[in-house]
Parts: sequence; C-alpha cells; structure tokens
Amino acid sequence: MSTNAFKVEHRYLELPDSFYSRVMPKPLTGAQLVCYNHALAKEMGFHVRNEEDWTNIGAGAELLEGMDPVAMKYTGHQFGVYNPELGDGRGLLLWETVAPDGTRWDWHLKGAGTTPYSRFGDGRAVLRSTIREYLCSEAMHGLGIPTTRALFMVSAKDPVRRESIETAASLMRVAQSHIRFGHFEFATHHEGPDAVKTLLEHVISLHFPHLINLPEEQRHARWLEEVVEHTARLIADWQAVGFCHGVMNSDNMSIIGDTFDYGPYAFLDDFDAGYICNHTDQGGRYAYNRQPQMGFTNCQYLASALLPVMEEETIRRSLSHYESAYNEHFKHNMCGKLGLEETDEGDLGLIMETFSMLHEHKVDYTHFFRGLSNLSRHG
Repeated sequence: MSTNAFKVEHRYLELPDSFYSRVMPKPLTGAQLVCYNHALAKEMGFHVRNEEDWTNIGAGAELLEGMDPVAMKYTGHQFGVYNPELGDGRGLLLWETVAPDGTRWDWHLKGAGTTPYSRFGDGRAVLRSTIREYLCSEAMHGLGIPTTRALFMVSAKDPVRRESIETAASLMRVAQSHIRFGHFEFATHHEGPDAVKTLLEHVISLHFPHLINLPEEQRHARWLEEVVEHTARLIADWQAVGFCHGVMNSDNMSIIGDTFDYGPYAFLDDFDAGYICNHTDQGGRYAYNRQPQMGFTNCQYLASALLPVMEEETIRRSLSHYESAYNEHFKHNMCGKLGLEETDEGDLGLIMETFSMLHEHKVDYTHFFRGLSNLSRHG
C-alpha cells in the first residue's frame, strides 16, 4: 500500500524517550473489517481504493513504512487521586499524517495488546465498546462538538473476557493530538522542569503555532488561557446536548479540548440533573451537573503541573478565564436551543427555570428540545 498520498511524520518521538515505550502490536486472529469512515479519510487527505487493505493494519499484523508504534506515558488524577502508573495500556500511537490543508492527524490503534502500562489489563478492546466509541465520536462530530474520531475498526476471532466472553476488536482512533493533561502531570512529578518546558513548547509548536513568536512568558500565559477556554467551551457543549462523560479523570482531558475516551458515557433521557452514567462512580463525582466543576478541577491539576515553569499569579489569571468562557458558551448554546433570537438579561434565568422544570417532571431532554424546534414561531 502506498503512502504517497499524504505526508508522514512522528513528531511525538521528538519528546524525551521517557514519554513513551516502543511496543509492537500483538496481532489479532481472523480479523475482519467492520466499517471504514470514507468521509473522514477524505478529510484526512487520502482516497481509499480498497478498504480491506487496512484490515491487517487494524489487526496489528502489518505496519506501513513510517509507522513506529509507541505507547505514550502519562499520569493523572483518577477520581481525585493521583495515579503515577498510567499510560497507554491497550493502545499504540502509530504515526502522524499531515493532510493537504496542513491538518495534523495522530493515528492511535486501540486494542493493540499489552504495553508496559497495561497493569493488570489484557490490552484488548471488545466489539461492543468499540462500536459505541465509533458511533458516539461520529455523533459528537456531527453535533459540532470537538472530539477524537474513528477511521475504521476491525473484529477478530480472539475471545476476550470481561464480565463474560466477548469478541475482540480494534479501533483506529484519530485526533489532531493525543496529548492529555496527564502528560504534563507526568512531566512535573517525575521528570522535572526541563521536561515540562519541552512538552509545553512541543504542544505550542504543533497545535498553537499562532503563539510561537510571542515572548516566552506571554506565550505560556496565552497558551494556558486558551487551553482553559477550550476546555470550558467543550464542557458547555456537553451540557447543552446532555452528554455525560463518566470518567473525567485528568488523563482523559485533551490538551486541545477534544472529547476524549468514550468509556462509560451516556446522553440524558428523562432529565436528571444528578445523573451518573458510570456505575463505578459511587459518589457521583462525575455526575452530569458536576461536569462543569470537574472541568475546572482538571484545569487546576494542569495548572499545578505548570508551576515549575510559570509564575503562580500568571497561572491564576489564566484559570480565571474558565468561568466566563463556560458561562458565555453555555448561555449561547442554550439560547440557540430555546430559539431565542435576541439576548436579554433574563435569558439565564429562563434557562435555569427550564432545567428545573425538566428535572421536576423528568422530561426527556432531547425530545423536549426537538419538540420545541417544531413549534411555529407565529403560533
């Protein structure tokens, strides 16, 4: 298979080798292509003549020239507790491609087998959850919400034990970056200030190039402001469509503001402000109505990781952008859903009264707004 159709890079390997481990995928047996996202492939800058050509790559049985699989190392706060043992436990970053329009895409194979960070896991993915991620990430993209996406997935004959025996599968997840808040936590807690700065400049050069020519102090401050604002707007988007993430740990927070990691997730049905979609979240830390606060908490974890290279007061100012960015974007989203063509001081009150009504009467969240959109403006 030729790779002449797109530019190939692997800029993640420019980071110190403590940020990754080279690991070869462990091939699946009897792999079959389940689906291929032709629209996404076109967006990424290449045309697929025979989608079956990608089956062996998805199965971990073949690599294209330029692919150099690595498991990324990061840490993070899981349910509020710092865990130093994290990293890609079942996925491998294969390479990066650059589309003709200059957009960068990481290719990350989920379900590729064990890595040094698998802990007690088997490194595999199952068809059930792989389908869920494929569908939801494309749905979120269709809703205009920043997200990782799925290029293709394969199923295989290998049995995988979860609560019962399930069918093995793998997913080629693509995103403009797979770097998470947890990468910065790893750098500061285990590698030191030089590694933090190296990672920071790497992220800026690849994903925030408009900041490159600013003086260092201003560059870092502006970057953190933008990360905080991207995160706030992402959570506002989630709240507006009734999306519940379920595992808002800092290692699942994208540095560019994408929806990242479709583990336990749900969309609200009958409205319950305190809805918990993850049955392991006994205390409701990541309940629907707590997601805005958890987004800010994760920004605080990121900010703490930056203390070795940024002034505390600068960090505080950057964090202060979260609340205003969230409130502004949430209000904008909800006014659109309510069909308000002009802004008014009472808009926020109307929005909150609507949420209270939905909660009190357990109204289906999506059906309510869908029904509202069908009302005649002159009725």
